[in-house]
Amino acid sequence: MNSHKDTYQHRGLRRNLVKELEQKGITDAAVLATIGKIPRHFFFEKAFVEWAYQDKAFPIGNAQTISQPYTVAYQTQLLEIKKRDTVMEIGTGSGYQAAVLASLGARVYTIERQEELFLSAKKKLGEMGYQGIRFYYKDGYKGLPELAPFDKIIVTAAAPSVPEVLRKQLKVGGMLVIPVGDRTGQQMLRITRMSKTEFEVEERGDFKFVPFVKGINPARKR
Repeated sequence: MNSHKDTYQHRGLRRNLVKELEQKGITDAAVLATIGKIPRHFFFEKAFVEWAYQDKAFPIGNAQTISQPYTVAYQTQLLEIKKRDTVMEIGTGSGYQAAVLASLGARVYTIERQEELFLSAKKKLGEMGYQGIRFYYKDGYKGLPELAPFDKIIVTAAAPSVPEVLRKQLKVGGMLVIPVGDRTGQQMLRITRMSKTEFEVEERGDFKFVPFVKGINPARKR
């Protein structure tokens, strides 16, 4: 079981974080309530729990980060999650974003290319009792064509361009939220599939993510 405890102090820190996110422009009440409910410190090593409720990204190993809470809230808000939406997440990382999506009632299919992170997040979210999340150790650039189409797709790493294969895995009316660019600059895009062949692209602000990398990375044998 998870060795962390969720104390009154942690709940107070979450309330403060929610207020900070509101001040930064997050308006979706369901997203704010969800972030106020999930013990984000469970996703940190005990030595670093004091970082959990700061609005900052934090390293989680394998050259990856747990995104800052504002970024998680912003991407989630852009997705306009409805209960029972099927959501493909590319880049499980710590598992925190998947927990937010599942708590909003989505059916989450999350892909991670780093085997160590895949195993860790699967164990963590299982211990926390999350239902409705399915985990895949795969190359996120390929998506999950066998389960497509999806209502929503979220990518938590920056691609140099939008992978066509992911656009094709959206339902008509579905939305893809993805940061696009390189280390010098990235733009958050929201792409809505209007028809089989038409897509609407919105630019929704500058962000900074780790790169979206092809292939898989097996865990080192100990």
